[in-house]
Parts: sequence; C-alpha cells; structure tokens
Amino acid sequence: MQTETMDAAEEPSSILWGLDPLFSAFVRLYVSDILHMTESTQVPGIYFYNQHPVYRVDVLGTVVYKREREDFFCYGVDDGTGVINCLCWKSELVKDDRPTGGEGGDAPGGFNVEAELSKLRRSQQERCRLDIGDLLRVRGTLKTSRQQREIMASNFYRVCDPLMELQISWMMDLPQLYRDCYDKKLQLDPHATSRDSPVGGASIVVRNFLEKNSVSRFRENDLKELLEPLVAPPSSQQLQQLLKQTLQHLQDEGVVYPKVKSPDQVYLVTSRDKELLVAILDVIREDSRREKYAEKGCHVLHILSAVRQRYSVNVSRAALQLLVQSLESSSDIISTSDSHYIAF
Repeated sequence: MQTETMDAAEEPSSILWGLDPLFSAFVRLYVSDILHMTESTQVPGIYFYNQHPVYRVDVLGTVVYKREREDFFCYGVDDGTGVINCLCWKSELVKDDRPTGGEGGDAPGGFNVEAELSKLRRSQQERCRLDIGDLLRVRGTLKTSRQQREIMASNFYRVCDPLMELQISWMMDLPQLYRDCYDKKLQLDPHATSRDSPVGGASIVVRNFLEKNSVSRFRENDLKELLEPLVAPPSSQQLQQLLKQTLQHLQDEGVVYPKVKSPDQVYLVTSRDKELLVAILDVIREDSRREKYAEKGCHVLHILSAVRQRYSVNVSRAALQLLVQSLESSSDIISTSDSHYIAF
C-alpha cells in the first residue's frame, strides 16, 4: 500500500481536532476507507477521512489469515470491503501455557475451586485464540508500518453470532453513520463559526475557557465578563440574551447541564462530572446483568431514564451520550448494536 499524506494547506490545524467528536471515538469505518485514508503531516498516526481526524477505529470482520508470535497474534480481518492486519497483544493469561487440569480438593458442598478456575482460564484463552473463519471485533489505534496500514488492538474478542444478528445490525448502522456524520465535513474554523453565528462563536469562547481553566461548575455571572467583547455596542440586555442563548446551545450539545434548577443557577461541566459518570456506569453494569438486557444490552433511553431517577432529572440525552462515548473509549462498556450498551 502506498502511504499518502494530506496536503499541509488542506489539513485542519491540530489545535482544532478536539472540536470533532470523531477524534475521541473508536470510529466504525469500512476497511477499504481505513486503508485509503491520508495521514497527517502534523502528527504521525493521525489520519483523515473527509477532513475528520481519526486515529482509533472499530472493525468487525472475518478472520481470513492468522500468524502467532510469542507476544501477539496477527489476524487478517475482512469486512467485505478489504482486509486489514490486526496486531492483538497476548494477555498474561493467554501466554500462560500451564496445564489446565482440575486437580485439587473440593470445597464444602462439592465445589472444586481449582477446576472452576481452570475452566475459566480455558474459556478466556479460547476466546482470544481465533481460527480462520471466526468473526472478530477489534478496537485499536491505526499505524502504518513498512507501507502497510495496521490496527494495534487495545481490545479484541471472538464474536458468537450464529444468526448473524450483529453482522446485519452492523451493516445497517454503517451507511447511516456515513450519511449522518462521516460524509459531512465538520466546520473546524472558529472564526468562520463566529461570523456565521454569534452564539456559535460565544460557545467556542466558553468551551475554551472551561477547558483551559479545568472548570467543573460555574454560574451565569462567571461568564458575563468573558462574553462582553462579543457584544457591540455592549448593553446588559444584549449580553444577557447572548449568555442565555449560549448556555442553551451548550446544554443542547451536552457540554453543560444544571443538576438542580434554582434561581442562582449552577451549571456542571458534563465531562468533569465524575459522579454522573459513575451513576451511568453503575446503571449499565447492574441492568446488563438482568436477563432482559443480558444479550442485547441496555438501550440509551433506558439508561437515561434510570440515571434521571437516580441522579438528576435534568440530565439530557446529549450529556448522557457524551459520557457514554467516554466510557466506551476507555473500554468500560461496549456497544452491542445501535444505541445498546453492556459493561465490558
């Protein structure tokens, strides 16, 4: 494969990459698109699909070849559009080649601890060792080595899908993701956004302020001085209107939310609300163990309803989705199909 790099004049500035939600996600792309993405001239290991910065991907496909080394497996994964190498590092459990015999005394009640641990070890080893024809799901970062594009897996597993439900769902989701997100160019120029929309420009100013100062909560008055330069000629009425519209815009995007409604409103920054993050994870962990959700997982609307009951009625779907993506990126949860999640 001939590695291509994007023209430096066309490539968006790396300072703005964080404004694109795809930059922090495991992006589901066709293998053919992964293989043909152009590499950044600013930061090696970052690639662009339609000017969206991508460095982590999520792939589902059939193993068409395999190699095993001391420390890793190398699987060729075919999703129907192309084949890509996936380097899957062995865990210490897989490297452990000790006999998995079940010797050992039984605990009271006839429960053999060593035998059960041996069964668990065998099960996990089998799940990590795939054969040609197995269905593999792999997530990881992209790398180009010796002119060949590869996925360095952060997690991978064999998928049991005898009725092809997951594969069909995957094939139906991907075209929609391309239409709604990947094939739409994201406007990353903050000055252009400011010209087109005062609220858009003010939102970027507030976002930068919250991120630069690691703000976790704030009141309206904390932002007035920040937005004054954006109002011309300045007046308290115009400033107050811009402030309300900007806060509403940030709430619609899930960036901030009010935990409790009050006259002296306090807003929480969603990405820094650790209590909300834990509440969401607890809901998914607890409910995905229930028989009703064990196979397909919890739908995002079910999670939202449970979080509103347990934590705050003011949590928006956008705020929830932002933290769900964060949990998915850190591999605390996985998506089983469109908008369904289980604890990993």
